[in-house]
Amino acid sequence: MAVEINLVYEGELRCNATHGPSGVKVCTDAPVDNCGKGESFSPTDLVATALGACIMTILGIVADRHQLDLSGTKVRVEKHMVADPVRRIGRLPVEIEMATTVSEDMQKRLENSAATCPVVQSLHPEIDKAISFLWK
Repeated sequence: MAVEINLVYEGELRCNATHGPSGVKVCTDAPVDNCGKGESFSPTDLVATALGACIMTILGIVADRHQLDLSGTKVRVEKHMVADPVRRIGRLPVEIEMATTVSEDMQKRLENSAATCPVVQSLHPEIDKAISFLWK
């Protein structure tokens, strides 16, 4: 299934993206350290956001299958850029703070699910994507 996303360049290194199915809009801006104003998510910020949201969504799917409520669980992603050999994302460490207590078996199930989410699998293998859990 394809999803269409349409972008319009607004000038001054800003883009407006529209999600085809819903019409929801997202604005991007280049970061200050790359000639922008840093007034919104940068494209690479959205990659980090996608990683965190994908992991949490997959955890939610697994939890729902097991009648487990993960409401209040928090995901923190740090985006670290590198410049050598080219400017790109170098590291995206992810920290997941669980809001509920789960069994060791469920911990393993959730950890495996996070490590195999579609965004993790889509990112270049040279990007360090360390995922850690803080269990309640």
